Amino acid sequence: MKKERKLRLRRIAERAARRRQEREGETLTGIIHMTPAGFGFVTPDNAPEDNGDVFVPAKFSGFALDGDQVKVKLLPPRKGHPEDSARGPVGKVVEILHRSRESFVAELLPGSFVSPLNTKLPEIISIRGSRNGAERGDWVKIKCITGKDGELTGTISEVIGKAGAVSGDLDAIMAEFNLPGKYSAAEEEESSRIVPAEITRKDCRELFVLTIDPFDAKDFDDALSIGKDEDGNFTVGIHIADVAAYIRCRDKFDQEAKRRAFSCYLPGRTLPMLPAALTARISMQQGQDSLAHSVFLTVSPDGKILSGQRGHTLIKVAQRLDYDEVQNFLDTGMVPEHWLEKTPETLRTLAAAVSKMREFRAENEEFIDLPLPEVRVICDEKNNTVTGIEKRLPRQSEQLVEECMLAANQFVGREMPQKSVAGIYRVHPEPEAEKTIEFSDTMHEAFNLPAGDISDRSYCRKFIADLPDDANKNLILSMLLRSLSRASYSVKGELHFALGKTFYAHFTSPIRRYTDLTVHQQLWQLDSSNRTRSSQALAGIAEYCSEAEENIDAACFAANDRLKLRIVEEEISRDPGKMFDCTVIRILNSGLQVELPEYALTAFVNYSDLRKTASMFRLGQQVSIRGDRLNFAGKRQ
Repeated sequence: MKKERKLRLRRIAERAARRRQEREGETLTGIIHMTPAGFGFVTPDNAPEDNGDVFVPAKFSGFALDGDQVKVKLLPPRKGHPEDSARGPVGKVVEILHRSRESFVAELLPGSFVSPLNTKLPEIISIRGSRNGAERGDWVKIKCITGKDGELTGTISEVIGKAGAVSGDLDAIMAEFNLPGKYSAAEEEESSRIVPAEITRKDCRELFVLTIDPFDAKDFDDALSIGKDEDGNFTVGIHIADVAAYIRCRDKFDQEAKRRAFSCYLPGRTLPMLPAALTARISMQQGQDSLAHSVFLTVSPDGKILSGQRGHTLIKVAQRLDYDEVQNFLDTGMVPEHWLEKTPETLRTLAAAVSKMREFRAENEEFIDLPLPEVRVICDEKNNTVTGIEKRLPRQSEQLVEECMLAANQFVGREMPQKSVAGIYRVHPEPEAEKTIEFSDTMHEAFNLPAGDISDRSYCRKFIADLPDDANKNLILSMLLRSLSRASYSVKGELHFALGKTFYAHFTSPIRRYTDLTVHQQLWQLDSSNRTRSSQALAGIAEYCSEAEENIDAACFAANDRLKLRIVEEEISRDPGKMFDCTVIRILNSGLQVELPEYALTAFVNYSDLRKTASMFRLGQQVSIRGDRLNFAGKRQ
């Protein structure tokens, strides 16, 4: 099997080489997707699937901006670079056909220059005209002006706020990524009067139900219960807030939720998909009767899901818990004084069931688990202040909830086509062959690790498991993650590569994801014997939500990076000679791109500041660099 995969990859490379030679000098049009490093990729219009994207080096990107429609001319392989022939097509932007944006947000610099907030835009752009009251260091909105030669300039149309202040930075993020603000007081009041629709419900208030969420959770749309029969089988109850009872298809707040697509959680600012007043009513609060949409799964002692049933229920959450206290209990067995008598034993039973479910899934579905730490900024939302940086790996307490949500999503995803109900599914394609080859080559050349085909989940899992637990591990895992395709939404229940599942739906977060709310609405129509929407009607929702999710993710990354950068800059201002531990993640002609693992921030450093040359460094090398030598803005070197 491995020999067949290697042969397939070689044939793909050979086919790419032939296609590149055949298409040399050809021009085509498409959308360009820029990267923070300055290069881009053009997705051709109406091109055959096996042609792939066209790589555009930074020096050949012209004045194209991320998302522009451009014309590119395909280039021949470089002389003295035989490896070029085996790679995908490379092109040069020769014309910008349509600009993707009319404005952008930037920081005003000295002179007639601004620095865009969005790292996919050029690092420095000149401006003209009045400053409109803006001062150096302000965030401003720039109206785009394209010159005859395609060069981009602009004029200041609005002053947003002061760069460096938490509120100003977050306002700038919202403006750049076009994020909707909070609901108005009138909308909040209106939503609080919504009367839930009626449907046949099973009274499940006798169940001992728990919620487990982050300590600062704003909504509570999932809860768990657990039982065990005389045969040793577990009954896992996954209870999801029955949002479809409150939000009917095409009503006012459904349309607004669709426009927002997701709740957005910027550090220090929450932008909800649904009004806060309504969310509070829908959320499953401790000690209150709650309308739920529940999935009950029968799980064997070895973790196999034997059967399941779904229905609308009435539940009452016995206790609200947070991940930290649950993790401490799982680690130490210590029981907090405020816990109810049944809470410890319920958690032990739930942890035992989930452990077996995860083991069974690992063996039979071969899911890919990337144990990368999450680094995020913690903000005081009321006072607009940064209180610290949190770095941690997923813990057993989070996995306990995640495993149950995965199982419920899969159950619902499989039920919908069985009952001829259109749904929205989470899909994740196999890695592209070119990225697979590139990753394998890099692993061999930079780390002397066995090259292989990461599109083979068995190999990919073994590769991850065999990685040495050293300083390079997180870098390699990050490179592997970037080699994988991005997950998206589709009306087709195709493969989710990382999970090893097909017909995998999103059902468990209807308060904060419109895709989940759509699935709930479909099931509500089914359960109340009403007409459901067609796949064609849902296709547009799936595509829109995929695009909205990518935009929100970019906004969250930008916000976290911006606020982390402020913390580092403050440390450097207090001690310019402070040394930072860094990892070399890219070796360029003029310097190094490095990562500060403690902050998950990247920076550039010139070789002249290091008094060294490129040949003296290797990918993954650990270096200590003085803070005043790090350039966090440099993206085009």
